[in-house]
Amino acid sequence: MSARLKKLGLVLAALGLIFMAGGAFAFTKVQAGADSLQAFSGVQNVALTYDDNGNLTSHGSADEGAAILAMLKDDWKYPVNMSDLNPKDPVVNTGTEYMYQMAMISYHTLHGSVTFTLPEGSADTTYDGTVYHAGDTVTFVNDGKYWTGFDRNNPIEATARNLLWTGTAHALIAELGVGSVTASTLQMGYGLSVLIVGIGGTFVLAGLGLVWAAAGVAAADEKAKPVVKAKAKAKS
Repeated sequence: MSARLKKLGLVLAALGLIFMAGGAFAFTKVQAGADSLQAFSGVQNVALTYDDNGNLTSHGSADEGAAILAMLKDDWKYPVNMSDLNPKDPVVNTGTEYMYQMAMISYHTLHGSVTFTLPEGSADTTYDGTVYHAGDTVTFVNDGKYWTGFDRNNPIEATARNLLWTGTAHALIAELGVGSVTASTLQMGYGLSVLIVGIGGTFVLAGLGLVWAAAGVAAADEKAKPVVKAKAKAKS
C-alpha cells in the first residue's frame, strides 16, 4: 500500500511541476505582450494628463476631465478601475486608460461645433429655428449626437456630421478600442497563468503529501512486524 501511495504521490507532484512550468511560461508571454503594449503607447506619446492634485484633465480643465470620466462610468457603463489611473504613470496601457482616452475623443466630438457655408444650389433649410439659404454661413453646435443621431435628410445636419465625426475621430476610437480589448485580454492572461501555477502547486503539495503519508504507513508497517512475529512464535 505504501509503495502505491508513494508512486501516486510522485506522479501528482510531476504533473504539478508541469502545470507550474506551463503557467510560468504563459506568464512570461503575457508580460511580453504587456511590455509591447506599453512601448506602443510610449512611442506614440499617448498619455493622459493630470493636474497637481492628481485629477484627470482635458485641455487643461479638471472639470472636463471629470465630465469625461462621468460619461465613461454613467453613460457607457464601463467598470472603471481607478487604480489604473495613475498620475505617476500617465502612458495609456490599461483598459481603463484606453477607454478614458476613447471617451475623451468622443466627448469633444459630442460637444463640438463647426462652421461652414451652404453650397450654391442648396435648398432652404431650417435649423434651430432659423431658415438658411444657399451661401449662408452656419454654425452647428453638437448637442450630444453620435454618428447615427444626425438627420441625414437635413443638409445642415448631414454636412455637420461629416465635419464633426471625421474619419480621424473614427479611426482613433477604433484603435483605442483595440487597445482596450488587448489590455483586458492581458489582464485575463495574467489571471489564467497565476491560476495554472496555483493548480500546479496544489498538485505538487498533494503529491508530496501522499509521499509523506506513504512513508508513515511504511514506518507503521515496520513497527508492526515484530509484534506479529512474536504472536506467531507464542502460538507455536
